[in-house]
Formats: sequence, structure tokens, C-alpha cells
Amino acid sequence: MAKFQVGDRSSLTKTYTAEDVQRFSALSLDRNPLHLDADYAAESFFGQRIVHGMLVASLFSAILGTDLPGEGSIYLGQALNFKAPIYLGDTITASVEIITIRSDKPIITLQTTAVNSEGTIVIDGEAVVKVP
Repeated sequence: MAKFQVGDRSSLTKTYTAEDVQRFSALSLDRNPLHLDADYAAESFFGQRIVHGMLVASLFSAILGTDLPGEGSIYLGQALNFKAPIYLGDTITASVEIITIRSDKPIITLQTTAVNSEGTIVIDGEAVVKVP
């Protein structure tokens, strides 16, 4: 556990496309028309199609499993707060930062934040991960 320190950070950036939304919808079985139907979404509160929040939140899993803490990490929990919509074409940067390291077990807690290109937080929360 000594290789990790409170304050260690990692991030990943992705631009979301209509194809991403279609593929996630097929995999997740979430066929909410807010994500898939432009006419339906145009009449909604958002005024246009939105990207699945859980699709964007999966960036946290990508970071945790490949970079910080990395391969072999086991997700124990994730709290998510969906703060703002993500639209097709939005570029999102997801970041994780270690905020606590347990001294008795190989478990760390990380702040998770996703921000759009305008600097608006679209998702935040905390992840708890067991490290190898």
C-alpha cells in the first residue's frame, strides 16, 4: 500500500457520440427515449438527446481498473451524483483522487469527478476500492 498517497490523481477524457449511446443502450437495455429519440428528447426538459449518465460514470471504472490504483483493483462501492446533462458531442474528463487510505486493510477511497469542456461538473461522487 505504500505506493499510493492521499492526493494521487488520474484522469481520462472521452467525447461521446451517437454511436456510443446506441451501443450502450443495446448493452445495458436502457432504451429511454431521452437517449435515443431526437423528437422525444426535443420535447423534454433537456431539449435534446442526452448521454446515459451511467455510460459516462463508467470512465471511473476504466481509470480505477487500468491506472489508479490499476490492474487487479476491485470495486467495493461507488456513490454518484448526476449534476448536469451530458449531450452528444460533449467531451468529458473524468478524474479520480485518493482521499483516504485505510491503514488496517488494502482499501482506498477516491473522489470521483466528471467535468465537461466548459468546466461544469456533470457527475461527482466517491469510489471505494480494494487494491491488490
